[in-house]
Amino acid sequence: MKISNVKSDVPFSARVYEAVKLIPCGRVSSYGAVAVMAGSPNAARAVGNILHKNPYLGQVPCHRVVHSDGRLADGFVFGGPGEQKRMLMEEGIAFNGECVLFGEEGLYFEETIYSKAKE
Repeated sequence: MKISNVKSDVPFSARVYEAVKLIPCGRVSSYGAVAVMAGSPNAARAVGNILHKNPYLGQVPCHRVVHSDGRLADGFVFGGPGEQKRMLMEEGIAFNGECVLFGEEGLYFEETIYSKAKE
């Protein structure tokens, strides 16, 4: 499932930022799921590079994007993994040590995007 309101001629970075804006408070997504949403399913690393340079503090909630195994971003642009963890905990995200503890809901978009991308 791609973002319907983002045209493919829009730069990939803009599509990534739009995808991340869709992740609601209290949920997280993975770099891979964001790549799928932005229309480039094999671009998880590029998503990470883009988000680590996020110039839109307060507008693009890049703290809600984690590795698919729950690890936090080493290079979180707004203060490192400790700050990312603090922000996620304020939104109700649970942790097992330094990794996001995925509940029944799991990763936001992860299942729906990957299952629809495979169809």
